[in-house]
Amino acid sequence: MRTRITELTGTRYPIVQGGMQWVGRAELASAVSNAGALGILTALTQPTPADLVAEIKRCRALTDKPFGVNLTILPTTTPPPYEEYVAAIIETGVKVVETAGRSPAEYIARFKAAGVKIIHKCTSVRHALSAERAGVDAVSIDGFEAAGHPGEDDVPGLVLIPAATAALRIPVLASGGIADGRGMAAALMLGADGINMGTRFMLTKEAPIHAAIKSAISAGSERDTRLIFRPFRNTGRVFSNAVSEAVAEIESYPNAQFEDIRPLVAGARGRAALEAGEVDGGILWAGQAIGLIDDIPTCSQLVERIVEDCRRAIARGAQLAGE
Repeated sequence: MRTRITELTGTRYPIVQGGMQWVGRAELASAVSNAGALGILTALTQPTPADLVAEIKRCRALTDKPFGVNLTILPTTTPPPYEEYVAAIIETGVKVVETAGRSPAEYIARFKAAGVKIIHKCTSVRHALSAERAGVDAVSIDGFEAAGHPGEDDVPGLVLIPAATAALRIPVLASGGIADGRGMAAALMLGADGINMGTRFMLTKEAPIHAAIKSAISAGSERDTRLIFRPFRNTGRVFSNAVSEAVAEIESYPNAQFEDIRPLVAGARGRAALEAGEVDGGILWAGQAIGLIDDIPTCSQLVERIVEDCRRAIARGAQLAGE
């Protein structure tokens, strides 16, 4: 499959693994890349830039195919040493970076000078246009169905993808609600140059999380996610469990503050739940695509199946059109 995304990333297929906190490690990223897609390491999963360098080296030992690094730029009062993470990405020779959170504008010149391609995650057309003006090479447009932070506009992919591809000149990855070849075919027909999947790759054999978590989430339906953080205008879509239900209840109280839920949503707690297999132990990020998932394949099996089903869906569409 050849699209502007495969040209940008050097991959066989226009499929990109989302950068997921605690999940985007060498085991998963290398397996995705070996399958012909683009695996992504998550920079801030690593405690320090030095740890990221070690993880990049570990990934490179597991694959000779292209892979990238996600760098989520958080609007916090005590930010991580982003300059050092940027340096780690550049100095190790990584050629694709996926940025998320606030604008990567201050780092674009450094990445460009090192020949690093930048894919920025956006949740609206206006933010995607801003990223294009700043000089990113592609955008991943996240619909309302997506796990993580889908923005505050609540626009689903069926509208957001064609709106973005009509407005932008740079390549667009469709993200959110995609878990199979039918979704990939639909995204391509809506004008996207490829797809980005997080939840679907999280539910594979190589994903470095407990089997009990994978089993519970894959058994969920499209109705088994929950929106949290809405009162704080930082909406997040997560798996519906005891912790997310408790968070939603607290948020419903008058004058609820983020400090009221901080102990429940702490990243360390979520990481511990993923590693120990405690489904109700912390916040588990997942998108509505779980309603389309009912197995835990290897990354190779998944990618080949998605591509085959995508081609079949496109052929069916051509048949229906009388071609």
